[in-house]
Amino acid sequence: MAQAQEGARVIPWTDQPPPVPPPLASVARNLTSWENLDSWITPTDRFFEVGHYGWPEIDPASWQLAIEGHVDAPDRLSLAELKARPRQEVTFTLECSGNHGLPFLVSAIGNARWAGTSLAEVLRQAGIRDGAKEVVFFGADRSEEVLRAGTPIELRFETNFARSMSVEDAMNPANMLCYEMNGQTLPSAHGAPVRLVAPGWYGIANVKWLQRIVVSETRFLNRFMARDYVTVRERRQGDQTMISETSVGPQLLKSAPARVLSAAGSHRIEGMAWGPTPIAAVEVRIDDGPWMRAALVGEDGGAFAWRFWRLDWQAQPGEHRITSRAIDTEGHVQPAMDDPVIAGKRTYWESNGQVTRAVRIG
Repeated sequence: MAQAQEGARVIPWTDQPPPVPPPLASVARNLTSWENLDSWITPTDRFFEVGHYGWPEIDPASWQLAIEGHVDAPDRLSLAELKARPRQEVTFTLECSGNHGLPFLVSAIGNARWAGTSLAEVLRQAGIRDGAKEVVFFGADRSEEVLRAGTPIELRFETNFARSMSVEDAMNPANMLCYEMNGQTLPSAHGAPVRLVAPGWYGIANVKWLQRIVVSETRFLNRFMARDYVTVRERRQGDQTMISETSVGPQLLKSAPARVLSAAGSHRIEGMAWGPTPIAAVEVRIDDGPWMRAALVGEDGGAFAWRFWRLDWQAQPGEHRITSRAIDTEGHVQPAMDDPVIAGKRTYWESNGQVTRAVRIG
């Protein structure tokens, strides 16, 4: 986007996020500011990193992926064997499900080219048996969990990171066992030797440092499926408040202003939009003014990649608020912050409300 206006100067947002507080600073790293997310493909060294149970270093030469559980032919596959299988690629905008849900977590997103081999074909070769309900993906990262802390029945145990999805979702042909990122070997910080890439799903589902894939006859309930990464919403029903709790799932429709450029006395607002369905339009509001249609620009990289947008702005000196909203091809509109689906949300996961940024002109 920086090349859109020769000699343009970036005007920094005045509402910069605070630093990631400890101990979360060891979990979420490399949060590049929106002003610097200025290329359609996010360079790997600018791509955000999340490690819930640390950052394992794995020897790719000795690594193997176990395929186990409710299958006809359990298997163990080396990296070389995976690379010998048919290759597929996808451009996919990966977003942390906590992005914009916490004051310090506002740029946990990036767009990359991922390459690997089909997950569905590996599962098909293993032969999923009748009665299978879920596919569970276990990472090599491992840590202690505590249940009922501080009570007489406190329980402590060591466990691996894991997430699951239904067999139907796992068999989506877009899903891959990924070993490359942006044309290079997948870096350790992003899950090497192999990670799951599930286009259209929030980052938590894209399990890194894959170690085992288990086909299960029962629902899998661990911290990351049942206790954490659960979106709690409330709604009024008559004179009662009803609560729903749902596990974080596929990505939601969203957009964000990325930066304001100034050149030769003119101004331009630039940003991105993404979601589970193709982007049809983006609209921008300045302060309390009317919604204005932005132009979609740059590459249209398919259903899983973000779209860039821009709006030329005759800015007046002073403080301004800039809000964007995305509209998809099915007519869905990114919700406002006072929409019940957002206002009734009591957790920071899946925060796809309209993003407002502040800027000072002059």
